[in-house]
Amino acid sequence: MAKFYVQCGARSLVVDAMDADAAAMHSVDLAMQPHLWIYDDEGLTDSDRHSHVMLEALMHMATEVRVSEQGFHREDATRFGTPDMVHQWHQTMVGLARLMMAAGLASRPMRQLATAAVGKSVGNASPETESKRLPR
Repeated sequence: MAKFYVQCGARSLVVDAMDADAAAMHSVDLAMQPHLWIYDDEGLTDSDRHSHVMLEALMHMATEVRVSEQGFHREDATRFGTPDMVHQWHQTMVGLARLMMAAGLASRPMRQLATAAVGKSVGNASPETESKRLPR
């Protein structure tokens, strides 16, 4: 694992990842988590879902994700096109949804599986569904 500095427009974060691709994908995953509900809507086709997430990404994200092991705002940063990364993310979500269905876990919404970087549930989860942790 290595430390990567990831920028996507005004959003900047530091990520521990295996490589630059994984760091860029982590950034896209964080940005797209609010749209996981779309994979729970059985009335939509995979093409509909792809169109939705691509439109949302292009409206709210920069056109590229920049990843560097040296720091932010580096000219030598690896650049990943947002459309390509969102397409890969979508394929991963479709595969995960199919895997869950094959495993008999289709009744559990995709958005419940996602967790934000700070460990809180994503979506409209109530406090009762979040894990109970003892105070430190």
